[in-house]
Amino acid sequence: MSLNRESALNVARVLTESLPYIQRFTGKTVVVKFGGNAMVDPKLHESFARDVVLMKLVGMNPVVVHGGGPQIGTLLEKLNIHSEFVDGMRVTDAETMDVVEMVLGGAVNKEIVASINRSGGKAIGVTGKDGQLIRARKMTVNRFSEELGVSEIIDIGHVGQVDQIDTEVLHVILDSNFIPVIAPIGVDAEGNTYNINADLVAGKLAEVLRAEKLMLLTNVAGLLDAQGNVLTGLRTALVDELIADGTIHGGMLPKINCALEAVKSGVGSAHIVDGRVPHAVLLEVFTDEGVGTLISNRR
Repeated sequence: MSLNRESALNVARVLTESLPYIQRFTGKTVVVKFGGNAMVDPKLHESFARDVVLMKLVGMNPVVVHGGGPQIGTLLEKLNIHSEFVDGMRVTDAETMDVVEMVLGGAVNKEIVASINRSGGKAIGVTGKDGQLIRARKMTVNRFSEELGVSEIIDIGHVGQVDQIDTEVLHVILDSNFIPVIAPIGVDAEGNTYNINADLVAGKLAEVLRAEKLMLLTNVAGLLDAQGNVLTGLRTALVDELIADGTIHGGMLPKINCALEAVKSGVGSAHIVDGRVPHAVLLEVFTDEGVGTLISNRR
């Protein structure tokens, strides 16, 4: 079926608009954190896979990091394992960590790999334990105790933070023309396994890989001002001001801090992307408008 004139012109416009971006980002690394609705909506899942494959085909080096909180919660419920949260983080005992590793390193990771492969790409799944990619350290939470009148340290189990990243295994994958899909599980020097926030892993990977872009998919339109408008084209100094005056708060604060730290550490730009939009990754990379909030130090 042939296109009518209007449709053909629209296709030509899109391709023409994307050309400068393709030229600019050829050979560049883009780290994408895949999560939110895009992970659980089959259509969005497939559009994401096609986006990643196209990025690779035009010469970019996409690196995918994924979460899996809802899938973990569903399996824990089926197994009658109670979940408790402290400051938004799941308390992870040894039994829960086994489930986390099974879901993130197994089912979710392999599902994303399969989607990319079905779309014509070549993906390979790893966890942070493979080749000691992600060296982790235990995370603890300080909380003020009303009863004691002082701060107390709360042990949340096998929840970690990134200590260091060894990129050797990633370079082997990228140099072999594969797309790495990484589950955010780390290991410490004693061999203990830790569940790590996927945004934090994506940010640290972007830093050590000197990525051109860090993209964090989420379930909102981006960073919003008091009137509900999406803020974009933000310099890091302005983001610091928005944090200080309370414009950035609540659940968006950790994501913005992750993006901010990455840019301050040398990543070209960071993007909070609306993952509910089909082909959100391509729209953010290859169009003028984008579909989220961009943070950079560039003028």
